[in-house]
Amino acid sequence: MTESAPLAAQRREVILDTVRRKGAVRVAALVEQLGVSDMTIRRDLDVLARAGAVEKVHGGAVSTSGTTGDEPGFETKSTLQSAAKAAVAEAAAQLVQPGSVVAISGGTTTYAVAHRLRDIAGLTVVTNSLPVAELLRSFGTEDDSAAPTLLVTGGAPTKSASLVGPLADQAIRSLQVDLLIVGAHGVSERAGVTTPNLAEAETNRTLISAATRLAVVADHSKWGVVGLSRFAGLSEIDYFVSDDGLAEQARTVLGEQVGRLILAQTQGS
Repeated sequence: MTESAPLAAQRREVILDTVRRKGAVRVAALVEQLGVSDMTIRRDLDVLARAGAVEKVHGGAVSTSGTTGDEPGFETKSTLQSAAKAAVAEAAAQLVQPGSVVAISGGTTTYAVAHRLRDIAGLTVVTNSLPVAELLRSFGTEDDSAAPTLLVTGGAPTKSASLVGPLADQAIRSLQVDLLIVGAHGVSERAGVTTPNLAEAETNRTLISAATRLAVVADHSKWGVVGLSRFAGLSEIDYFVSDDGLAEQARTVLGEQVGRLILAQTQGS
């Protein structure tokens, strides 16, 4: 009998989500979980491995990302999931109200959000991101009366060009912001929102304490990835903004735990 393509796609989504959440999975466990043959599961793993989504090992598969202490640089991350990031950024910018005080953390998705704030009047933007600060400063040099007022925290830069550490934390503690837009290295049901950088996690926690509302922006590829340090639980999030590539299991978990789940439609979806 010919395998049904939609059923195969659904199985592979479940397999990929399981690998992302647990870091590894065994063929025998998937056979029992999904009620299909050993051969079918191995074919599914072959497809996922060819796509670079998992790494096959004896008896199963492991995550190609998983738990990690590695932090790519800003330029490297800028090249990843660009269409999804653009869609997420567009949706997140809709949360920003004219005349409000907005904090924007470091990261390439938050940088994409900052690009879309130019025409929102009366904004004050607090940021610990050097690229975001440079972008917003450039708005002001073009004689744009609507350009946001910019406040930059101090601190030491990370590999991803975020200012972190005691100086940044001290500056942030004196502020009150209406909305914080924060990026993530990884998000999972167990670990919440994480980053591989301990100092960045502490600065992000300080930003969260200063904010009335918290918006996390993370494309679908961040689900199931776990960084070294947690800075927010899912229940703390007012808005979780992702894209329509997010797995169904992730949608269920987030829909139950965050204040509002927003899924942006990527171009061509």
